[in-house]
Amino acid sequence: MIEIVEVTADNIQDKGFFCMRSKPKTEGYQRKQEWLLRRFEEGLKLKIIEEDGYPRGFMEYTPIEFAWRGVAGENYLFIHCLWIVGRGKGKGYGKQLLNDCMEDARRSRKSGVSIMTSSQTWLADKSFFTKQGFELVDQTPSGFELLARRFDDSPVPRLVHGWEERAAGYREGLTILKSDQCPYIQDAVTTIVEVAQERNIPIQVMDMESSGDAQHAVSAYGSFNVIYNGKLLTYHPVTKRELYKLLDQA
Repeated sequence: MIEIVEVTADNIQDKGFFCMRSKPKTEGYQRKQEWLLRRFEEGLKLKIIEEDGYPRGFMEYTPIEFAWRGVAGENYLFIHCLWIVGRGKGKGYGKQLLNDCMEDARRSRKSGVSIMTSSQTWLADKSFFTKQGFELVDQTPSGFELLARRFDDSPVPRLVHGWEERAAGYREGLTILKSDQCPYIQDAVTTIVEVAQERNIPIQVMDMESSGDAQHAVSAYGSFNVIYNGKLLTYHPVTKRELYKLLDQA
């Protein structure tokens, strides 16, 4: 039996939120859970697709006005994450979750649904979404693509450009701009701090307190950014080896 379950403040302790579900006592998991409880009040929805009671994937989306990505728009739903894993792949579960989101948007009289994709790591590839009627509405030279599925003729969402200029304001050493939108971010911060200490690189860690902070961060990804001497180093968690390489190439 296939079922889409909505995670809410009432059932999150039982259902979890898919990611890191085997490590509910970790700091990253706990911070993400607290983040979700606050975001539910803003209209964020998280839905898990289950096969015979076993979670196979999930989708997280929110009104675009509260998106934790470098986007701006009105009356759209914005998808943060759509992820199907393991045995769930190839069974149409991603399409079921996406259709559920679009039905929610239509019921709410939204103008459409939007998502950010990338051919690089950590974000979905656009091919799945273009097959479902999404179109490219904005992009960056670094590979981020903003897609939208329109329901009417209202203005489409756009990216909040100016990332390089904003990154240039963090000139000395490493700066981490982080949120709790992803539970893996906390471990990434620990790794980056350790490397900075090993290499005697000055480092500061700054929390993003609102979606507005993420929308005007230093990368289109928004909710996690690592800047080195005024330039974006990475927008996704990295291993120590990967970080050493990025620093050596910077």
